[in-house]
Amino acid sequence: MTGSKEKNPQPVSLYLTQEAAGGLSAGVVGTVIGYPLDLIKTRMQTGSKSGGILATGTNIVRNEGMLAMYKGVGPPLLSLSILNTLNFTAYSFFHSYFQAERGWDYRNFLAGGVIGPFASTVSTIENLVKTQMQVDNVTRKQFRNSLDCVKQITVQHGNKALYTGHAINTIRESAFISTYFFMYEGLRKHMIDFAGLMGSNSAAWPIPVAGGCAGAIAWTVSFPLDCIRAGVQGSDLSNKKGSFRVIQHLVSTKGVMGLYSGVAPSIIRAFLVSGSRFSAYEFAFGCFEVEEKEDFDNQGEMQAALRFFSFSAMA
Repeated sequence: MTGSKEKNPQPVSLYLTQEAAGGLSAGVVGTVIGYPLDLIKTRMQTGSKSGGILATGTNIVRNEGMLAMYKGVGPPLLSLSILNTLNFTAYSFFHSYFQAERGWDYRNFLAGGVIGPFASTVSTIENLVKTQMQVDNVTRKQFRNSLDCVKQITVQHGNKALYTGHAINTIRESAFISTYFFMYEGLRKHMIDFAGLMGSNSAAWPIPVAGGCAGAIAWTVSFPLDCIRAGVQGSDLSNKKGSFRVIQHLVSTKGVMGLYSGVAPSIIRAFLVSGSRFSAYEFAFGCFEVEEKEDFDNQGEMQAALRFFSFSAMA
């Protein structure tokens, strides 16, 4: 035996555990930070009158109370934790399957796109319950909580009603996730290279900034689809609206830009949530000290996460 130790390959089970831990952390952090802005976005998408972020948010707090900003948070907190665990783990698998590389590689787009149908099996129900709860305060106020919402929907409309808007949500998920990961991989490498040219080997800003920009761009690309989804899922389930009917209504009442109703809070939310989400993911993954995750040491990733969490707390 020699004095040097051979490095054993990392077991696959441990690697998947790390991906799951990173995705779980990303889901919890992202939901808590972004939910109030998501509520404002939904009200702007489904309301008959156009209003700004501050006007809509102020109106909610004044008429419904501060706690209303987190009404319906239960389902997304649970489902997005599951969803992000699924998304990050699945992306890691397909990233390897397509032999994609860090940076501007079209295979990163493909790896993200194929996740859409899997992600929508979870997110369609979550989005339906969340949207119904978010518009409930301004309609009939019939749901006591998220579980009561699920119960009433299934009793009154059947189990299939939980997948209302599944088709448009699947298209939205594929468009969002493919853009999301493609932009993150490209921007991350670009910003890491730039940081290196500036003489810095720290991940303190490239990871959250790349994640935030990727989220903002992905939301901008997929937002019209999300606006249509919100119209379908936020309608009275006794008189369901199809996607084309929602488009027709939005365009006739708000014009073409109606498809971008609520885009401002979404982009702000996307930057904060996506930046914190990727920071949480890299931080959790870095805690396992996995050598497969190249580019930065764990200390840099922890600094990136902690600094962005401080920024998010002040925002």
